[in-house]
Amino acid sequence: MKKDIIEKCKNNLYSAVIADTLDSFGYHKQAVYTTINSLDSELVLCGFARTGTYMPIYHDDENTNVYEHELALIDSLLEGEVCVLSCNNNRNIAPWGELLTTRAKYLKAAGCLIDGCIRDSKAIKKMKFPIFSNGTNPVDTKFRGKMIFSDVPAEVGGVLINTGDLIFGDQDGVVSIPSKLINQVVEKSFQKVSSENTVRKELNEGQSLKEVFIKHGIL
Repeated sequence: MKKDIIEKCKNNLYSAVIADTLDSFGYHKQAVYTTINSLDSELVLCGFARTGTYMPIYHDDENTNVYEHELALIDSLLEGEVCVLSCNNNRNIAPWGELLTTRAKYLKAAGCLIDGCIRDSKAIKKMKFPIFSNGTNPVDTKFRGKMIFSDVPAEVGGVLINTGDLIFGDQDGVVSIPSKLINQVVEKSFQKVSSENTVRKELNEGQSLKEVFIKHGIL
């Protein structure tokens, strides 16, 4: 069922129509900040969130494994899941790199959304693994940050995301559909796509924007 939803959305929807649909349900803050962009704009990110949150650190404690929660989360990813990492928009750490991508791709995870940075971007791009991030930075998280929680509510790019929410990202940006609304939002988004196709046809036939908007209420 989840796999069907992912493929259906990935092949037919786009972030703008989902954002419009979320607006119609009264959810007006489901698009992440525009500073968070795709490593490869040709790839579509679509899958169910698994969240992790980071805190900054400023010291090295040899008795503390800063990677403990991070490794556990990534090793537990299931097919079709998106690793959603909240760094509080901290660009001084790059938790995600080539080796984490290699593991996540083996597990058939759907991608990664992070409001921190990534590294090893050249290698990751070759792997065709969808990633949205706040940019690139060569530094490790050690000495700088530590994941403290997983599968808890996490704010990423101004959006509160929970494990199980549906994440969709394309070249226009990333939107998050709350888990309780997934079926309704997906269904209505498909209806809107159909309506937009009708509007496009009428515009190509010479009808004015005003005419089609009065008729369909879509722009």
